[in-house]
Amino acid sequence: MHEKAFEAQCRSVQVHCDERNDGRRRSLTLFALALGSFCIGTSEFASMGVLQLFSASLGISLPTATNAITAYAFGVVFGAPAVTLAAARLNRRTLLLCLMVLFVLGNVLSSQAANLGMFAAARFVSGLPQGAYFGAGAVVASYVVGPGKGGKAFAIVMTGLTAATIVGAPLATFLGQHVGWRNTYLAVAGLGCLAFLALLAWVPRTDALRGAPVVQELSALRKGPVWVTMLVAALGVASIFAVYTFIGPFVTDVVSLDRAWIPVALALFGIGMTVGNVWGGELADRYPARGLMLGYGGALLVLTTLATAGDNVWVLMIALFGVGTTMMIAIPTVQVRLTRFAPEAPTLMGAMNLAALNVANAIGAWGGGLVVAAGMGLLAAAWAGFVFTLLGLLVFWLSLTVAPRFARALPG
Repeated sequence: MHEKAFEAQCRSVQVHCDERNDGRRRSLTLFALALGSFCIGTSEFASMGVLQLFSASLGISLPTATNAITAYAFGVVFGAPAVTLAAARLNRRTLLLCLMVLFVLGNVLSSQAANLGMFAAARFVSGLPQGAYFGAGAVVASYVVGPGKGGKAFAIVMTGLTAATIVGAPLATFLGQHVGWRNTYLAVAGLGCLAFLALLAWVPRTDALRGAPVVQELSALRKGPVWVTMLVAALGVASIFAVYTFIGPFVTDVVSLDRAWIPVALALFGIGMTVGNVWGGELADRYPARGLMLGYGGALLVLTTLATAGDNVWVLMIALFGVGTTMMIAIPTVQVRLTRFAPEAPTLMGAMNLAALNVANAIGAWGGGLVVAAGMGLLAAAWAGFVFTLLGLLVFWLSLTVAPRFARALPG
């Protein structure tokens, strides 16, 4: 009797140990994924923090310098479907490792660019792996956290990117201000090497993460709701980049603070993004549309405040936090909707979500640069973001109301 009780106790202890070890392995896997997205986010957002530095170094104006940011965005938009489909049959672990190698290469090239053309080309290369990384990362995170938690899984991967806006981009900007913008990109490349090692060590080797046939992934692109959702994301989220691109000039030129305050402003924006990402992940798994409506609607109010009263330092700082929060509330909902529309292609849907967000990057930076170059003032960039987000919200509303009624009215 005592022996049976002892055996039962031993089995209970073993189960507890196995669960604890599984939890530890799961945490390390998620950390590795977030570290990779932290590197990617730092590279993307640091470019905006050192915009004034590389524009002066390369002898170009601020609006012209935003072309390098747009080139990165085009790299993501092109690379998201192209890289994902080219590597469709690769195990997601292998794919993540290859993408991190490409990321490191792109940032090393960025540090060596001698003119805007070379710099823009290097930023394009740096952007190629981003979409596929988040797509594959979302698949691995979903595998680790379990079914029915797609929004939470994507939010976990995005946590690294939002953390980059709090810590990575401000530190990279600080580094650029003190040792040169070229060393910023070298430091990011070094961080990417650490992420590669973390992914190599902690992402599990399993056939459950094997790739899928290209035809299966491509089938998702024939679905109208997928493209509508991407359009909603591309338009609505553009306001993040219309504002974020000009945070440095907002701080130094609009409210006349020392450039040492730029990392502080970047960090406030990033804290807002992190808060919004957490809320957005919870909302996305519970409600099909509420996160996006709440995020876009709130962003319109904050953008109006920024555009009309952003010349007050307190309003500026609070509004930067608010733009980051409201926009990130919406993004996990986009991912969950894409995956529900095309469950057979989760990696491609994650990649296409990031592609849509980088179309937002391109048009946001372009729109902001356009109104600034037209002499409308730096804060007019917020109005450019307002217009994009309003259009995104309108398209989303039409997709939820008018389009279903029209479909039901068709014969047959």
